[in-house]
Amino acid sequence: MRKIIITCAVTGAADHTKINPAVPITPKQIANECLAANKAGAAIAHIHVRDPETGKPSMDESLYREVVDRIRQVNSDVIINLTTGPGARIVLGNNDNPVDFGPGTTLTSPANRVIHIENIKPDICSLDIGSFNFGPHIFVNSPDTVIEMAKKIAATGVKPELEVFDLGGIRQAKALIKQNLFQKPYLFQICLGIPWAAEASPDIMMTMKNHLPNEAVWSSFGISKDQLPMVAQSVILGGHVRVGLEDNLYLSRGELAPGNAPLVERALNIISNMGFSVATPSEAREILKI
Repeated sequence: MRKIIITCAVTGAADHTKINPAVPITPKQIANECLAANKAGAAIAHIHVRDPETGKPSMDESLYREVVDRIRQVNSDVIINLTTGPGARIVLGNNDNPVDFGPGTTLTSPANRVIHIENIKPDICSLDIGSFNFGPHIFVNSPDTVIEMAKKIAATGVKPELEVFDLGGIRQAKALIKQNLFQKPYLFQICLGIPWAAEASPDIMMTMKNHLPNEAVWSSFGISKDQLPMVAQSVILGGHVRVGLEDNLYLSRGELAPGNAPLVERALNIISNMGFSVATPSEAREILKI
C-alpha cells in the first residue's frame, strides 16, 4: 500500500487568533507546533509567520528564519514548506473610488514575495496559481507575477508546491510546465472550500484531480468542517493530505482544536483505518524527489 504524506499548516494569515487561542503566533510557538505535528505524524510543516506583538500576518524574513532555525535545532528531518502567499491581497476602496485600495491591502512585488525563499532555501515553498475572490478581498496572482516568482524559485533549487484553487489554476500551471519552470514530479496542492473558489466536495476534487498533468504528485485539503472528510476523499482518489489550524480551528462542532497535533492525529486515524500508512519525512522526500 502506498504511503500517505501528511502536511500540517500550523498557522495561516487569517485573523483567527481571537477565535482559537491555540493558533500559534510567535516564532517559538510556531516552531513548537511544527515539531508537535511532526511527532503526531506530519512529514511536512507548511509555515506562515505572524507579528509576535499583534498576531497579524507578517512577511518579516527574520521571523521565518527564526522558525526554521528553531525547528532544525531539534529535528532536521521535518520537511519545511514556507509560504509565498502573503503580498497578494487587494481590498478595493469604496464604490465611488475602487482603485483607492482600502485597509488590509498587502499587494507587493514578486521579488518581495520570494526573497525569504531565496535566502533561507527551505525544502518546499508554496506558489499560488491564479487570482480569485478570497472572501471579502481579492487574491491576486497575475500570470506575469507567477512566472517571475516561478523563475526565482527555480533558481534556488527549492521545490514549488503549486497551489490551485480552481480548474483555471490547473490550466495555467500546465502552461507553466511547458515553459520548463518546474521539475518532475510536479507537486500540486488542491485547495478546496475557500470562499469563493472551488467548493469542497468529492466531485470537484475528482474533477480537479483528473485535470492534473501526468507525473504530478498531489495533495488536497478542505477548510473548516470539510477538512477531515476531504482527508478521506483525497486518499481514496490517490492523493496526499493537509490538515492544521490554518484551515480549520475545530476538532468537532463546537470543540476547538487544542493544537495542530490533534488534527494530525485525526488524519492519521482516518488514513490508518482505510488501510494505508503515513509517510515518514524520509519517505516523503523520496516520493517528492527532494
